[in-house]
Amino acid sequence: MSEAWLNKVNWQKDGLVPAIAQDAKTNRVLMVAWMNREALRLTSEKMEAVYWSRSRNKLWHKGEESGHVQKVKEIRLDCDADVILLMIEQQGGIACHTGRESCFFTRLEEGEWRVVDEVLKSPEEIYGKSGS
Repeated sequence: MSEAWLNKVNWQKDGLVPAIAQDAKTNRVLMVAWMNREALRLTSEKMEAVYWSRSRNKLWHKGEESGHVQKVKEIRLDCDADVILLMIEQQGGIACHTGRESCFFTRLEEGEWRVVDEVLKSPEEIYGKSGS
C-alpha cells in the first residue's frame, strides 16, 4: 500500500505532529501525545495507537507497559493538516499514567486548578512503581 497519505501531514520541523486521543463512544478527550511518520504508519497498520515518546526518544505502543491499549476506530486529520485525531476505544478505561480515565482531570474553578476525576487504579498497581 502506498504511503503517500503520510506526505499530506504538515509535520513540524522536528518531524512530529500532535495527536489527540478521543473516546469514540463518549467523545471525551483522553490524552494528547506526539507522532512521527513511523508512529502514524504503525497506528494505521495495527489500528492500535502508537506514539513517539519525546521523553524516552522512542516509539511507544500505548499500553505496552500498562495493558491500557487504545484500539483505533478512526484516524482524522484537521483542516490545516497539522493535528491528528484518533477516535479510540480505551482498553481498561484508563488513558492516563496517573490511573485516571483522562489526562484532563484538572479543571479551573474560581481561579484555582482542582482535580475533578478520581484515580481508577493507582500507578503502583499499573506499573509496579510510582507513576509521577
